[in-house]
Amino acid sequence: MKRLLVVLLILLVLPAHAADWQESDAIAKIFKARDLHGTFVLYDVAGNRMIGHNRTRAQVRYIPASTFKIPNSLIGLAAASVSNVDEVLPYGGKPQPMKEWEQDMSLRNAIRISNVPIYQELARRTGLVRMRDAVAALEYGNESIGTHVDDFWLVGPLKISAIEQAEFLARFGQLQLPFSRPIQLSVREIIFLEAGDKWALYGKTGWATSSTPKIGWWVGWVQKGDEIYSFALNIDMPDLADAPKRIELGKECLRALGVLPATP
Repeated sequence: MKRLLVVLLILLVLPAHAADWQESDAIAKIFKARDLHGTFVLYDVAGNRMIGHNRTRAQVRYIPASTFKIPNSLIGLAAASVSNVDEVLPYGGKPQPMKEWEQDMSLRNAIRISNVPIYQELARRTGLVRMRDAVAALEYGNESIGTHVDDFWLVGPLKISAIEQAEFLARFGQLQLPFSRPIQLSVREIIFLEAGDKWALYGKTGWATSSTPKIGWWVGWVQKGDEIYSFALNIDMPDLADAPKRIELGKECLRALGVLPATP
């Protein structure tokens, strides 16, 4: 009886998800071969099922880091913090950890190099109240942004799980977020990565350095005709030198599940 009560308590605490979950032996082998600790979630929207590795971790919320540039862009456009993705924002003139961040630029260019100060300026223009309302409307993670509008996605309190990322991006891929269609199409355009025969890949990386361990993210979706396959990967990533592993691992998982074509 005691064990049953514990199980019921866990089920009440964990977020509910409508999609069925299927653990993938192929993905587990990929993680093991690369000696990486993390999770991968693929959400097959049409089949209403999730396929992945390490479901327990997939339900754990982590700081989203630069993956939040996706909703930040949507929210900023909706709030008219910028008129479009090509309006140039100031970086502020202060020295930055990366020299390439030390220039004014548009969201289109900033998201490609994950320019933090540009997106902090965007958030400040949006303001705390509008940001809080929009994050809640998106049902994004724990929906908690605290009292500082320009760093809550970098140091907390905002957190989101891999499953929640996949669900959010599935809605975005279908243009079902609570923003106008033109705004969603504009942001989708700037996170486009590559395309092949009858498929297109969209995504964004992130690195949560304020958590222990540091967490590397890669999230996005693959569109194949009218079908959307959203995904979210996070791994323990102690060093910036490990950054390429995120996309490499993610693509390997997508190929193993037949969502991306096999490499020649």
